[in-house]
Amino acid sequence: MSPDDERLIAALRAGDETAFAALVRTHGRALQRLARMFVSTDALAEDVVQEVWVAVLTGLDRFEGRSSLRTWIFRVAANIAKTRGVREARSVPLSSLAVADDDAPAVDESRFADGAWASPVRPWSLDAARIALDDEAGERIREEIDRLPEVQRAVITLRDIHGLGSDEVSEALGISQGNQRVILHRARSRVRAALESYFAPTG
Repeated sequence: MSPDDERLIAALRAGDETAFAALVRTHGRALQRLARMFVSTDALAEDVVQEVWVAVLTGLDRFEGRSSLRTWIFRVAANIAKTRGVREARSVPLSSLAVADDDAPAVDESRFADGAWASPVRPWSLDAARIALDDEAGERIREEIDRLPEVQRAVITLRDIHGLGSDEVSEALGISQGNQRVILHRARSRVRAALESYFAPTG
C-alpha cells in the first residue's frame, strides 16, 4: 500500500468527512460512468454509486492493501454494477463478453494490401491538440465509445478517459491482462476507424 493510500485510509477510518468528500470528488464521475455501462438509466447508476460508497466505508476495515485503494474501489463498483445490471436483465457476464468478438478483425481487412497498410496511418499525435479543443470531435468520440460492445466500452473508458492502469482495469473488471490488451486495442481501433475523417488532411 502506498503512503498516500495509508494516510487516506487512516483518515477515512477516523471518520474524516473532508477526506471522504475528496475521494468522492476524485472518483465519483468515473464510477458513475462505469455503473451506467451496466444499468439502464442514469438514476440507477446513481443508486449504484451510492451503494458503492456505502460498501467502501463499511468495508474499509477489511481492505488489506493488496491493490491500490483506487483499484479496490473500482472493483467494488464493477461488482455492484454488474449485479444490478443482471438484476435489470441488461447484462451478461464480462467473462463471456471479453471473448465475444475475438474472431472479428480490429481493423477492416480492406485497409491492407500485400500484407501492409494500403495507405499510411496518420499518427494521433498530429491532431491531438485540434481534437482536444474541438467540441464536435469530442462528442463524436463519446458517441463512438457508446456504440462499442459493453466490455470494450468499459475498458477504453477506464483506461483512456479516466486514466486507470492496465493492471487496475484488469483487476476491477475481472479480466486477464492479455484480454484487457486485446479488448483495448479493438476498442481504440474501432473508435479510430469511425473518426478517420477527422484525421484526413484538409485544404
